Amino acid sequence: MSRELRGPNEKLGTVLALAGISNAGLARRVNDLGAQRGLTLRYDKTSVARWVSKGMVPQGAAPHLIAAAIGAKLGRPVPLHEIGLADADPAPEVGLAFPRDVGEAVRAATELYRLDLAGRRAGSGGIWQSLAGSFAVSAYATPASRWLITPADSSVARDAAVAEAAQGAHGGSGGAVDASGTGEVTPLRVGHSDVAKLREAASDARRWDSKYGGGDWRSSMVPECLRVDAAPLLLGAYSDEVGRGLFGATAELTRLAGWMAFDTGQQEAAQRYYIQALRLARAAADVPLGGYVLASMSLQATYRGFADEGVDLAQAALERNRGLATARTMSFFRLVEARAHAKAGDAVAAGAALKAAEGWLERSRDGDADPSWLGFYSYDRFAADAAECYRDLKAPRQVRQFTEQALSRPTEEFVRSHGLRLVVSAVAELESGNLDAACAAGTRAVEVANRISSARTTEYVRDLLHRLEPYGDEPRVVELRERARPLLVAPA
Repeated sequence: MSRELRGPNEKLGTVLALAGISNAGLARRVNDLGAQRGLTLRYDKTSVARWVSKGMVPQGAAPHLIAAAIGAKLGRPVPLHEIGLADADPAPEVGLAFPRDVGEAVRAATELYRLDLAGRRAGSGGIWQSLAGSFAVSAYATPASRWLITPADSSVARDAAVAEAAQGAHGGSGGAVDASGTGEVTPLRVGHSDVAKLREAASDARRWDSKYGGGDWRSSMVPECLRVDAAPLLLGAYSDEVGRGLFGATAELTRLAGWMAFDTGQQEAAQRYYIQALRLARAAADVPLGGYVLASMSLQATYRGFADEGVDLAQAALERNRGLATARTMSFFRLVEARAHAKAGDAVAAGAALKAAEGWLERSRDGDADPSWLGFYSYDRFAADAAECYRDLKAPRQVRQFTEQALSRPTEEFVRSHGLRLVVSAVAELESGNLDAACAAGTRAVEVANRISSARTTEYVRDLLHRLEPYGDEPRVVELRERARPLLVAPA
């Protein structure tokens, strides 16, 4: 569907010419971006001609996909107003704010939680479908700078009067209970046991995500937990001590929701969850957790092709944690920095960051007070990410060396990570001229990918197959492609 503007859309035509994209090229890019989000779009060069010459405005996710497609070619975010589509259905700003006030932070987070489930129940992708393509790394600038300036709120205590006011603002349901059975509601009193339940939910979710992927039905329960369990608690009444714990546990769950969205290709949802997770970590006065959220932002930015911003976000995580975080935590932050440097093609900086990450890891001890959310990080993970750094730096010998170490102890607990490592191993073997070994590792990776729900793992497999295209007639490559076919045609 589309609707008509008054006259040609000269802004869109001008930007298309600047980007060097033809009508057919834009249609193809928009269709491909839609397919990545489970949308079946059939735009062609005639569709684009109507957008430009007649001012037709496509509905739904299309305007944001158009902006994303052009932005990818230009190498920068493209706002809708720049291409004459600002009066298309606007993407909600929900989740993008990083309020200074704690009460406003609660409102921003709970608004995001409610909107997510409403979108899921609406069917056909809900709110995140309408936000498709709206990821902009520039949205991380204000959250990161405000967190660096003030990483902790002075007080987060919430008395009954404030909670009661929040109840009224949320239609009489937020953080309220019927204590007397008379129909009168009073603000919910939050205690340590409530916080413990949220932490337990976060622990369970981390295991689900690692073993089954971010798109598994178990992982999809995290947004519901935020809406049903965490939001009423945030809107309740609590002391400063309990509040700190509540904000920390909710920040963990919110970061997990972002990570799972990232793993399933919902970059725009992930970005909003990450921003709110960072704000909640600030309310929790948990600087290492805030650093972990920034590290997650960095990985996303790097994955999306914004390596310089990825370096900035990783270094922001490091800066505030000097003298606070454990050695293992600092090691992980330096490893994330190395990933960004490597993606940017800076071998010297990547090597220095990897050396520092390994040094911190060697200094860590079993008795250290490492946070529970860092349980995944060991030398195996360090080796796996080091291998990806050297893959980006086109150094296959080092890729093979570190991949062998990363694959030395496969576990059932980190299934997705094992699959990703196998793909990296296959790429290293291919670049070393070992086609048989590359296809063998690729086959094992496809077997793992078929067991989990992870768009990221599927993209790794897709990249491997693209690298194998020059050997397309080889029986081993043909067999691998056939094994991967069900995975690649399944909805992400």
